[in-house]
Amino acid sequence: MTIASHPLVRNLAFGSLTVMMTSLASVSLAQDAPIVQPGAPGQSARTLTADEATDIADTSYSLDDVLFMQNMIPHHAQAVEMAALVEGRTNKEELLDVAGRIDASQADEIKFMQDWLSDRGERLTPPKNDHGSMHGEGHHHSMMEGMATPQQLEDLADAESTEFDRLFLELMIAHHEGAVTMVERLTDQPGSAYDPVLYEFITDVKTDQVAEIERMNAVLGSLSTDPRATLSPGFEDAEQASMNLELVASLSKPAGFFDPKNPSGLPPVKPKKENKAEDMSDADAPDDADVGDETEDRDDGQSNDDTQWSDRSPLLSFSNTDMAFSGDVMVAGSYHGFNAYKLQDDGIPKLLSSVVCPGGQGDVSIVGDLLIMSVEQTRGRVDCGLQGINQDVSDERFRGLRIFDVSDWAAPVQVGQVQTCRGSHTHSVVTSDEDKIIVYNSGTSSIRDEEELAGCVGNVPGDDRTALFRIDVVEIPVADPSKARIVDSPTVFADPETGRLAGLWQGGDHGDDTQDTGQTNHCHDITVFPEANLAAGACSGNGIIFDISDPLKPTRIDEVVDKGFAYWHSATFNNDGTKVLFTDEWGGGSRARCRAYDPKDWGADAIYDINNRELEFKGYYKMPAPQTDSENCVAHNGSIIPVPGRDIFAQAWYQGGLSVIDFTDSANPVEIAYFDRGPIHKDKLVLGGYWSTYWYDGKIYGTEIARGLDVFSLLPSEYLSENEIAAARLANQGGVFNPQQQFSVKWPADPVIALAYIDQLERSESMAEGSADELKAALDKARVTLNSRETDAELSESLQSMAASLNTSGADAPANKKQIALSDTLNAIAERLN
Repeated sequence: MTIASHPLVRNLAFGSLTVMMTSLASVSLAQDAPIVQPGAPGQSARTLTADEATDIADTSYSLDDVLFMQNMIPHHAQAVEMAALVEGRTNKEELLDVAGRIDASQADEIKFMQDWLSDRGERLTPPKNDHGSMHGEGHHHSMMEGMATPQQLEDLADAESTEFDRLFLELMIAHHEGAVTMVERLTDQPGSAYDPVLYEFITDVKTDQVAEIERMNAVLGSLSTDPRATLSPGFEDAEQASMNLELVASLSKPAGFFDPKNPSGLPPVKPKKENKAEDMSDADAPDDADVGDETEDRDDGQSNDDTQWSDRSPLLSFSNTDMAFSGDVMVAGSYHGFNAYKLQDDGIPKLLSSVVCPGGQGDVSIVGDLLIMSVEQTRGRVDCGLQGINQDVSDERFRGLRIFDVSDWAAPVQVGQVQTCRGSHTHSVVTSDEDKIIVYNSGTSSIRDEEELAGCVGNVPGDDRTALFRIDVVEIPVADPSKARIVDSPTVFADPETGRLAGLWQGGDHGDDTQDTGQTNHCHDITVFPEANLAAGACSGNGIIFDISDPLKPTRIDEVVDKGFAYWHSATFNNDGTKVLFTDEWGGGSRARCRAYDPKDWGADAIYDINNRELEFKGYYKMPAPQTDSENCVAHNGSIIPVPGRDIFAQAWYQGGLSVIDFTDSANPVEIAYFDRGPIHKDKLVLGGYWSTYWYDGKIYGTEIARGLDVFSLLPSEYLSENEIAAARLANQGGVFNPQQQFSVKWPADPVIALAYIDQLERSESMAEGSADELKAALDKARVTLNSRETDAELSESLQSMAASLNTSGADAPANKKQIALSDTLNAIAERLN
């Protein structure tokens, strides 16, 4: 029965009905029935008043909001305390400005936060950091994000001049980043920042702090004496800095592989808003440049100060990616397809053909007359079409490995495809012969719908068919690549005791002040070293080594985690397979991660020795030159430079440039050469820089994501002699180089190899006085004799005698190992002279 049909009110006028309903409501509110709040199991219930029962209905602010305000007050106060130290300790105008802004803004914000808490009857916290409770007893303000420790504050107060400038900026940048993190953490909480006044406040805090961080990072970078720190920007004319490297050639991207309207890949420019004031005459209207004019400005990496950029960036459709080499051919992959070049006698590439076949990411390998390319994006098509695919499920979509016949480099032909559940981010050629090629495929992307590709199962709890936690083993018949197929998808991350597929790192952070690391459900790179029956996997949350004695059934030998690694990205063995250099792609490659205040062990190289088939951590390396906020920078792809007796690596850092690193002493890697350009744009971060930097046949080649290709020669220096560079040029790489496939290079029995070892022994002061001169004279005579194709038994006997005096068999010291290597080389040269 409704209220309207009740006999008591059926005939009442509407106004009377309203009064009656109000009266009934009042009676309801005055009810005598108790309001009960049950306790936890085993605890008594309590009776609530009506006001207590509805207290939760006040959703204007939450406990998280209160805690944020209570914690941010002493956080801000410490910034004011640090800013007060500036005057009198530095005369740097930029720091005085920073301190002035902090003093003016944060004191006002502290007052606002105190008033906000007082108006709501919440407990106030004193501005001064008294190390009281943060989230309750046992926590301290000093533990909050970015706050300086008492010791750091003491060190800052004791510092002066440039030392003070650097320390102040490092601490204040970390402090501001902490405030940004606190804001982001608050907004992640359900129901937080509902109060519009609070939301506007925290939005302003984040905006102001981010802008201040960028300004301070620029100042901090300017304190560096490294010439890479302050390079001027530009797409085609950026300033360059180099040490012990010569840039011998730069090639722009070929036609069809860049957007002529936006070659640098900048995000679109927002049209300028017109002033629509009715009283503005045409004569008073601003003379706005159109988008076309601004596009012209963009090409040189500059823009008008009032340019408004879109929040969206272009697809990676024209980005250069990885490289492969075979004989005198180099192939540069791209999200748009690939470009094949002939390496001329001087090593400079000359374009042979361009193949348009979009789908990203375009990593390539060459085996004989076949080229293999990784395809991962959902827009990839079976027919290499440009139009993409907009259906969720389509039989026209291609994600996996494409196979091309490149017997005629002028006209490559697609002859095979292997569709995979997660596409192909990278792949590794494991073995090959005249009959078949075995490839490991690594997919890192989303899992396809099973309706599109049978057998593709997502992350379904309890379903062991999932495409996660696997790598694909692919077999390609050389005679008929169209029959290429996946022959197995081993669960290489499984727990050996329980069989649980997710047997390694589960994702998340490793504790306080550590990185958030993704779950180990795939490998990004797997680098194979067939001679040692080893593979090294950079697998999201873990670094792994595998036994590949049976290439079809890789088995995990050892795995490691690193608290500072965000994403295990790539792995490279040294020349004899006794070390692995792993890289951390912190920020995914698209963010600025080489700023002056970024940790030196995040986004870095981690070097491990392999002892008894186990990985032993030895040291980190990260480029030392601070980069700007508009340069994506983190460790990416590189290769070994084959200098005998040393472990030397060419490391790409995206827009951080190229570093040549000596990691012979695994615990103490040293940069011995570098090249870098200024950012593509002066204030807008644009994806660019080196995807890969690889040594091949005497040169270092770099695929520059936005600009094209670069070719470098090493120059002699205190770190690397002319003989060592010449020895690297003589190394036999087997006439092929594929990413993620390594072979131990060999050196000929040539006098220059012996001279390289002598230079190393002299550098370490490990040769007896006078013996080096005697050896060099004998080797110079041997060089002349060998070039004339003559023999010299007496010289041969003399070299053998010198070799015997050097041989300290069984010695483990590095210098003694070099002496043994030198002795072996002398004996090999002596053999040639007989």
